[in-house]
Amino acid sequence: MGTASVAEQEFSVLLNEQAAEGIWRAKIATPVAASIASGQFMNLRVPGDGSHILRIPLSFKHADAKANTIELLYAVVGEGTKRLSQMRVGGVSTLVGPCGRGWWLPKTEGRALLVAGGVGLPPIFAAAQQLADAGIGFDVVVGNHTAERHLVKEIDELRSMTAGEVCDCERRVVVCTDDGTLGLNGFTTDGMKELIETRAYAQVYTCGPNVMMAGVAKMAMEHGVACQVSLERMMGCGFGACSCCNVALAKGGYALCCQDGPVFDAQEVAW
Repeated sequence: MGTASVAEQEFSVLLNEQAAEGIWRAKIATPVAASIASGQFMNLRVPGDGSHILRIPLSFKHADAKANTIELLYAVVGEGTKRLSQMRVGGVSTLVGPCGRGWWLPKTEGRALLVAGGVGLPPIFAAAQQLADAGIGFDVVVGNHTAERHLVKEIDELRSMTAGEVCDCERRVVVCTDDGTLGLNGFTTDGMKELIETRAYAQVYTCGPNVMMAGVAKMAMEHGVACQVSLERMMGCGFGACSCCNVALAKGGYALCCQDGPVFDAQEVAW
Protein backbone atom coordinates (compact mmCIF):
# COMPACT_ATOMS: atom_id res chain seq x y z
CA MET A 1 0.00 0.00 0.00
CA GLY A 2 1.17 3.50 -0.78
CA THR A 3 1.38 6.16 1.89
CA ALA A 4 2.54 9.15 -0.18
CA SER A 5 0.65 12.43 0.24
CA VAL A 6 -2.00 13.31 -2.33
CA ALA A 7 -0.97 16.33 -4.39
CA GLU A 8 -1.80 18.05 -7.66
CA GLN A 9 0.84 17.42 -10.30
CA GLU A 10 1.24 18.23 -13.98
CA PHE A 11 1.25 15.49 -16.60
CA SER A 12 2.07 15.41 -20.30
CA VAL A 13 0.91 12.89 -22.89
CA LEU A 14 3.58 10.65 -24.41
CA LEU A 15 1.27 8.12 -26.08
CA ASN A 16 -2.50 7.93 -26.61
CA GLU A 17 -3.84 5.30 -29.00
CA GLN A 18 -6.72 2.88 -29.43
CA ALA A 19 -5.84 -0.52 -27.98
CA ALA A 20 -9.08 -2.47 -28.54
CA GLU A 21 -12.73 -1.83 -29.28
CA GLY A 22 -13.70 1.12 -27.05
CA ILE A 23 -10.44 0.94 -25.05
CA TRP A 24 -7.41 3.23 -25.26
CA ARG A 25 -3.80 2.87 -24.13
CA ALA A 26 -1.88 5.94 -22.93
CA LYS A 27 1.46 6.80 -21.40
CA ILE A 28 1.93 10.00 -19.43
CA ALA A 29 4.94 11.72 -17.88
CA THR A 30 4.33 12.82 -14.29
CA PRO A 31 6.26 13.02 -10.99
CA VAL A 32 3.51 10.90 -9.40
CA ALA A 33 5.15 7.86 -11.01
CA ALA A 34 7.80 7.97 -8.29
CA SER A 35 5.32 7.58 -5.42
CA ILE A 36 2.22 5.77 -6.69
CA ALA A 37 1.76 2.17 -5.53
CA SER A 38 0.14 -0.83 -7.18
CA GLY A 39 -3.66 -0.57 -6.93
CA GLN A 40 -3.82 3.16 -6.24
CA PHE A 41 -5.36 5.63 -8.70
CA MET A 42 -5.14 9.20 -10.01
CA ASN A 43 -7.77 11.84 -10.79
CA LEU A 44 -7.06 13.46 -14.15
CA ARG A 45 -8.30 16.84 -15.33
CA VAL A 46 -9.10 16.67 -19.04
CA PRO A 47 -8.94 20.00 -20.91
CA GLY A 48 -11.46 21.13 -23.50
CA ASP A 49 -14.69 21.85 -21.62
CA GLY A 50 -14.73 24.20 -18.63
CA SER A 51 -18.24 23.08 -17.65
CA HIS A 52 -16.88 19.63 -16.72
CA ILE A 53 -15.36 20.41 -13.32
CA LEU A 54 -14.91 16.81 -12.10
CA ARG A 55 -11.70 14.96 -12.78
CA ILE A 56 -11.59 11.41 -14.17
CA PRO A 57 -10.42 8.72 -11.72
CA LEU A 58 -8.16 6.18 -13.44
CA SER A 59 -6.20 3.21 -12.17
CA PHE A 60 -2.93 2.40 -13.89
CA LYS A 61 -1.18 -0.51 -15.54
CA HIS A 62 2.47 0.28 -14.84
CA ALA A 63 4.53 3.05 -13.23
CA ASP A 64 8.19 3.63 -13.96
CA ALA A 65 9.70 5.62 -11.09
CA LYS A 66 13.03 6.14 -12.86
CA ALA A 67 11.51 7.46 -16.10
CA ASN A 68 8.63 9.25 -14.28
CA THR A 69 6.08 7.64 -16.63
CA ILE A 70 2.76 5.89 -16.04
CA GLU A 71 0.92 3.58 -18.45
CA LEU A 72 -2.88 3.73 -18.51
CA LEU A 73 -5.70 1.70 -20.06
CA TYR A 74 -9.15 3.26 -20.13
CA ALA A 75 -12.56 2.76 -21.72
CA VAL A 76 -14.20 5.60 -23.63
CA VAL A 77 -17.60 5.68 -21.92
CA GLY A 78 -18.57 9.35 -21.67
CA GLU A 79 -17.72 12.91 -22.57
CA GLY A 80 -14.70 13.10 -20.28
CA THR A 81 -13.00 9.92 -21.48
CA LYS A 82 -13.87 10.85 -25.07
CA ARG A 83 -11.95 14.13 -24.67
CA LEU A 84 -9.13 12.23 -22.96
CA SER A 85 -8.87 9.94 -26.00
CA GLN A 86 -8.51 13.06 -28.16
CA MET A 87 -5.55 14.46 -26.25
CA ARG A 88 -2.52 14.55 -28.53
CA VAL A 89 1.07 13.68 -27.75
CA GLY A 90 2.58 16.70 -26.00
CA GLY A 91 -0.75 17.76 -24.47
CA VAL A 92 -0.56 18.80 -20.83
CA SER A 93 -2.94 18.99 -17.88
CA THR A 94 -2.97 18.19 -14.17
CA LEU A 95 -3.82 15.22 -11.99
CA VAL A 96 -4.34 14.56 -8.29
CA GLY A 97 -2.53 11.59 -6.84
CA PRO A 98 -1.51 9.15 -5.70
CA CYS A 99 -4.98 8.39 -4.30
CA GLY A 100 -6.39 5.62 -2.16
CA ARG A 101 -5.22 2.33 -0.73
CA GLY A 102 -3.62 -0.20 -3.06
CA TRP A 103 -2.98 -3.94 -3.12
CA TRP A 104 -1.05 -5.68 -0.37
CA LEU A 105 1.05 -8.81 -0.69
CA PRO A 106 -0.36 -12.16 0.54
CA LYS A 107 -0.03 -12.67 4.29
CA THR A 108 0.73 -16.38 3.80
CA GLU A 109 3.06 -18.14 1.39
CA GLY A 110 1.65 -19.55 -1.81
CA ARG A 111 0.52 -18.77 -5.29
CA ALA A 112 -1.89 -15.93 -6.17
CA LEU A 113 -4.85 -15.95 -8.55
CA LEU A 114 -5.69 -12.72 -10.39
CA VAL A 115 -9.13 -12.21 -11.97
CA ALA A 116 -9.80 -9.25 -14.30
CA GLY A 117 -13.05 -8.37 -16.03
CA GLY A 118 -13.22 -5.79 -18.83
CA VAL A 119 -11.32 -2.61 -18.01
CA GLY A 120 -10.54 -4.02 -14.57
CA LEU A 121 -7.32 -5.27 -16.17
CA PRO A 122 -5.04 -2.24 -15.40
CA PRO A 123 -4.92 -2.63 -11.58
CA ILE A 124 -4.71 -6.41 -11.99
CA PHE A 125 -1.72 -5.95 -14.29
CA ALA A 126 -0.14 -3.70 -11.63
CA ALA A 127 -0.79 -6.41 -9.02
CA ALA A 128 0.89 -8.98 -11.28
CA GLN A 129 3.97 -6.78 -11.53
CA GLN A 130 4.03 -6.34 -7.75
CA LEU A 131 3.84 -10.10 -7.26
CA ALA A 132 6.51 -10.74 -9.90
CA ASP A 133 8.84 -8.23 -8.22
CA ALA A 134 8.31 -10.07 -4.92
CA GLY A 135 9.01 -13.45 -6.51
CA ILE A 136 5.47 -14.73 -5.93
CA GLY A 137 3.94 -17.06 -8.50
CA PHE A 138 0.53 -16.26 -9.97
CA ASP A 139 -2.10 -17.28 -12.52
CA VAL A 140 -4.51 -14.93 -14.28
CA VAL A 141 -8.07 -15.04 -15.59
CA VAL A 142 -8.97 -12.26 -18.05
CA GLY A 143 -12.56 -11.84 -19.27
CA ASN A 144 -14.39 -9.57 -21.69
CA HIS A 145 -17.56 -9.46 -23.78
CA THR A 146 -15.95 -10.33 -27.12
CA ALA A 147 -12.54 -10.83 -28.76
CA GLU A 148 -12.43 -7.28 -30.13
CA ARG A 149 -12.41 -5.83 -26.59
CA HIS A 150 -9.57 -7.99 -25.27
CA LEU A 151 -6.23 -6.28 -24.69
CA VAL A 152 -4.07 -8.83 -26.48
CA LYS A 153 -0.78 -6.99 -25.86
CA GLU A 154 -1.33 -6.98 -22.11
CA ILE A 155 -2.39 -10.63 -22.11
CA ASP A 156 0.84 -11.56 -23.90
CA GLU A 157 2.83 -9.46 -21.41
CA LEU A 158 1.19 -11.30 -18.50
CA ARG A 159 2.16 -14.62 -20.06
CA SER A 160 5.80 -13.56 -20.46
CA MET A 161 6.24 -11.55 -17.24
CA THR A 162 9.34 -12.86 -15.50
CA ALA A 163 9.64 -13.55 -11.80
CA GLY A 164 11.71 -15.63 -9.42
CA GLU A 165 8.56 -17.52 -8.47
CA VAL A 166 8.18 -19.45 -5.24
CA CYS A 167 6.49 -22.24 -7.18
CA ASP A 168 7.69 -23.95 -10.34
CA CYS A 169 4.10 -24.38 -11.57
CA GLU A 170 3.57 -23.32 -15.17
CA ARG A 171 1.80 -19.97 -15.26
CA ARG A 172 -1.76 -20.15 -16.52
CA VAL A 173 -3.39 -17.17 -18.24
CA VAL A 174 -6.99 -18.11 -18.98
CA VAL A 175 -8.82 -15.85 -21.46
CA CYS A 176 -12.64 -15.83 -21.39
CA THR A 177 -15.24 -14.19 -23.63
CA ASP A 178 -18.98 -14.01 -23.07
CA ASP A 179 -19.63 -14.87 -26.73
CA GLY A 180 -16.90 -17.50 -27.17
CA THR A 181 -14.97 -15.56 -29.82
CA LEU A 182 -11.67 -15.96 -27.94
CA GLY A 183 -10.52 -18.50 -25.40
CA LEU A 184 -13.01 -20.03 -22.98
CA ASN A 185 -16.67 -19.45 -23.81
CA GLY A 186 -17.88 -18.19 -20.46
CA PHE A 187 -17.44 -15.73 -17.62
CA THR A 188 -14.33 -15.05 -15.53
CA THR A 189 -15.88 -17.08 -12.71
CA ASP A 190 -15.92 -20.09 -15.07
CA GLY A 191 -12.20 -19.64 -15.72
CA MET A 192 -11.57 -19.11 -12.02
CA LYS A 193 -13.47 -22.28 -11.11
CA GLU A 194 -11.29 -24.28 -13.49
CA LEU A 195 -8.14 -23.07 -11.74
CA ILE A 196 -9.14 -22.86 -8.08
CA GLU A 197 -10.42 -26.44 -8.11
CA THR A 198 -7.12 -27.79 -9.45
CA ARG A 199 -4.48 -25.52 -7.89
CA ALA A 200 -3.77 -24.18 -4.40
CA TYR A 201 -3.79 -20.42 -3.87
CA ALA A 202 -2.94 -18.16 -0.95
CA GLN A 203 -4.64 -15.02 -2.30
CA VAL A 204 -7.13 -13.87 -4.93
CA TYR A 205 -6.99 -10.38 -6.46
CA THR A 206 -9.89 -9.15 -8.57
CA CYS A 207 -11.16 -6.05 -10.39
CA GLY A 208 -14.07 -5.69 -12.80
CA PRO A 209 -17.85 -5.30 -12.76
CA ASN A 210 -19.32 -5.42 -9.26
CA VAL A 211 -21.45 -8.49 -9.96
CA MET A 212 -18.36 -10.32 -11.23
CA MET A 213 -16.32 -9.42 -8.15
CA ALA A 214 -19.15 -10.59 -5.89
CA GLY A 215 -19.00 -13.98 -7.62
CA VAL A 216 -15.21 -14.12 -7.38
CA ALA A 217 -15.32 -13.19 -3.69
CA LYS A 218 -17.92 -15.88 -2.99
CA MET A 219 -15.89 -18.56 -4.76
CA ALA A 220 -12.71 -17.54 -2.95
CA MET A 221 -14.52 -17.72 0.40
CA GLU A 222 -15.95 -21.16 -0.44
CA HIS A 223 -12.39 -22.39 -1.07
CA GLY A 224 -10.96 -20.72 2.03
CA VAL A 225 -8.77 -18.30 0.06
CA ALA A 226 -8.27 -14.66 1.08
CA CYS A 227 -9.54 -12.18 -1.52
CA GLN A 228 -8.79 -8.54 -2.29
CA VAL A 229 -11.18 -6.52 -4.48
CA SER A 230 -10.59 -3.21 -6.26
CA LEU A 231 -13.94 -1.41 -6.29
CA GLU A 232 -15.23 1.26 -8.64
CA ARG A 233 -17.42 4.09 -7.41
CA MET A 234 -18.22 7.66 -8.47
CA MET A 235 -15.13 9.33 -6.99
CA GLY A 236 -15.71 13.03 -7.51
CA CYS A 237 -12.74 14.47 -5.63
CA GLY A 238 -10.45 11.50 -4.94
CA PHE A 239 -9.49 12.52 -1.39
CA GLY A 240 -12.60 12.17 0.78
CA ALA A 241 -14.11 15.66 0.61
CA CYS A 242 -17.27 14.98 -1.42
CA SER A 243 -18.36 11.65 0.16
CA CYS A 244 -19.84 10.44 -3.15
CA CYS A 245 -18.07 7.08 -3.20
CA ASN A 246 -19.65 5.24 -0.28
CA VAL A 247 -19.03 1.50 0.07
CA ALA A 248 -21.50 -0.44 2.22
CA LEU A 249 -19.68 -2.61 4.75
CA ALA A 250 -20.59 -6.10 5.94
CA LYS A 251 -20.29 -4.99 9.58
CA GLY A 252 -22.61 -2.06 8.94
CA GLY A 253 -21.89 1.53 8.05
CA TYR A 254 -19.90 2.81 5.11
CA ALA A 255 -16.35 3.40 3.95
CA LEU A 256 -15.06 5.81 1.32
CA CYS A 257 -13.80 4.08 -1.80
CA CYS A 258 -11.31 6.87 -2.58
CA GLN A 259 -9.60 6.77 0.83
CA ASP A 260 -10.35 3.43 2.48
CA GLY A 261 -10.06 1.73 -0.92
CA PRO A 262 -10.30 1.27 -3.80
CA VAL A 263 -8.81 -2.03 -2.61
CA PHE A 264 -10.72 -3.80 0.16
CA ASP A 265 -10.67 -7.19 1.78
CA ALA A 266 -13.63 -8.89 0.08
CA GLN A 267 -15.07 -9.92 3.46
CA GLU A 268 -15.33 -6.25 4.47
CA VAL A 269 -17.80 -5.48 1.67
CA ALA A 270 -21.58 -5.88 1.85
CA TRP A 271 -22.17 -7.48 -1.54
